[in-house]
Amino acid sequence: MLMHSQVFFVKRTPTGAPVKNTGERYGAVAMLLHWVMALLVMGLVVLGLYMVSLPDTGFDTKKITLILYHKELGLLVLLLFAARFAWRVTQLLPRLVAHLPLWQKVAARFVHLCFYALMLALPITGWLRSSAAGIPVSFFGWFTLPDLLPRDDFWFERLIDLHKWLAYLLILFIFVHMGAALRHHFVFRDDTLRKMLP
Repeated sequence: MLMHSQVFFVKRTPTGAPVKNTGERYGAVAMLLHWVMALLVMGLVVLGLYMVSLPDTGFDTKKITLILYHKELGLLVLLLFAARFAWRVTQLLPRLVAHLPLWQKVAARFVHLCFYALMLALPITGWLRSSAAGIPVSFFGWFTLPDLLPRDDFWFERLIDLHKWLAYLLILFIFVHMGAALRHHFVFRDDTLRKMLP
């Protein structure tokens, strides 16, 4: 006689990965959001660094075009962040590997929280900066965001600095995060990185 128990039933994608997180690893939705956002955020960092290296003199159409793409992709990150955060708070968080000392577990959680804060703060400061400049932010021509601030040159300059330093902080956390993941994978040979891989 065949017996069926829902206790062992886990909904899976066609590739075999569970849709939701488990105590051992991240699910397909969390993985997809993580890697799509990772590529977008790193692309935005590279694009931002390249944009600021271009001269400000005159109306450089190349720089203006890149700025518009940067804003639209930044807004996409903000929307994905909202989806990722909503998914994160409703899901089980996989356990950290057992051999980690307490300070490293605290540091790992701290870095993740900082990533969430920066993924929210960077698009918001970019939006505020555009508002202070009197330049509307469009989402790929589908809709235009309302201004969060009236036009103000003083706040525009302050928000440029804030957005820039938050981006530098994000770059630092990216290197820390990637370095830790690679160290766990190649030195400790544990499941830390594999938990986020299909």
